This record gives sequence, C-alpha cells and structure tokens, in this order.
Amino acid sequence: MKILVYSSLLCPYCFAAKNLLKELNLNYKEILIDNKLEVKNQMTRLSNGRETVPQIFFGNKHVGGYDDLKKIYDEGRIFELLEKKNEN
Repeated sequence: MKILVYSSLLCPYCFAAKNLLKELNLNYKEILIDNKLEVKNQMTRLSNGRETVPQIFFGNKHVGGYDDLKKIYDEGRIFELLEKKNEN
C-alpha cells in the first residue's frame, strides 16, 4: 500500500500528518508542492478541487487532509482502511 502525502515545508498540518504516520510506523511518499504550480495542480485534480495541504492518499483513495486523517485514526479505522486497499 502506498501512502502519498502532498505537503509544504511551511505547513504545520503537514508536519502533524507526517508525525502521526511516523508514530504508526507507516511509510509514506512525500511530494512537496512549494513553488511547483504543476504539482499543485496535479494534487488539486486528484483531490477533487482541494487546494490546501496536506492531501493524503492511501493508494488511489483520497483520505483528505490532516483533520480527516486524525479522524479516521481516532475512530480506529486507519489500519482497516489500509488493509482494505491492500485487498484490491
């Protein structure tokens, strides 16, 4: 399962999301959008118009931003979602 995080070096929510993933021993790929309009446009397309960072994906599934990630973690669903994506 590939976890993808679009982020910025100046974003506290990006740091929080990456720290949560690290605490859970989940590897992720980070794509920085800083000063990269083409990359930001790609992120916006993939996230159905969301322009803020972070934007987090589990495989092809758009999880959302930090608040969305934290919510599924708090609900105890983060590993369930990762396992479901591994089955596909």
